[in-house]
Amino acid sequence: MADREQDLTRIADALVAAGKALEAFTPGAIEARKKAGGSPVTEADHAVNEVLLALLPRGDEGWLSEETADSPERLSKWRVWVVDPLDGTKEFVEGLPEWCVSIGLVEHGQPVAGGILNPATGETLLGSLETGVTLNGKPVSVSDRPSLAGARVMASRSEVRRGEWQIFDGAGFDIEPLGSVAFKLALVAAGKIDASWTLVPKNEWDVAAGTALVRAAGGVVRLPSGEEPRFNRADTLYPGLITCPRQLWDPIAEVIRLRASGA
Repeated sequence: MADREQDLTRIADALVAAGKALEAFTPGAIEARKKAGGSPVTEADHAVNEVLLALLPRGDEGWLSEETADSPERLSKWRVWVVDPLDGTKEFVEGLPEWCVSIGLVEHGQPVAGGILNPATGETLLGSLETGVTLNGKPVSVSDRPSLAGARVMASRSEVRRGEWQIFDGAGFDIEPLGSVAFKLALVAAGKIDASWTLVPKNEWDVAAGTALVRAAGGVVRLPSGEEPRFNRADTLYPGLITCPRQLWDPIAEVIRLRASGA
């Protein structure tokens, strides 16, 4: 437990430093360029990446970040930091408060601790499998909603814009769009929303911290197949991800299966 508390202190300190680095940039008033693949990146992404890289990995620990060229060396490490310096860059550029700094710690392929900071909303989530999760220092856990009826489900803002969530119209739950997938996972961990899922590919750095937080808060994070994702793989891309309290997994899996099949 003492070692895990030290890990959480490192994560918390790194989030504070990342927040200070972001003070030099103004959301909604920053230029972005397109990376290979078409996703946006800004100087803020790179600035935070430098801060996290300087503070987090030590000794023989590995590193995987959206803004660092990947190296196969990490695959031989039993402890790996998996981070997204700025998840929700599109929303950051648009000035929407739907982005965050995401730090995950993976051991033997499993996310064991994480921290997520959204400076725009003033929310910091920190937690581990051993300690549970806090939001701004206060303990939180996933929703205790007993059924999917009337649930708050957050969807990718981009997926909603493309019409990919229309198949769930009339399914009996409320759909709300939001940018960062890492922040959506954080909101599930905090019990602020009931569930979230994406049926399009996401990378490990998008979801490592959030997966650790949701699991630590009593929830589940699974692939569309129902399997639990493993981390620090050569192929960092998942086909999609579903996160919710344990009691909502079966009804969510069923509604996704039925709607996706056109039933």
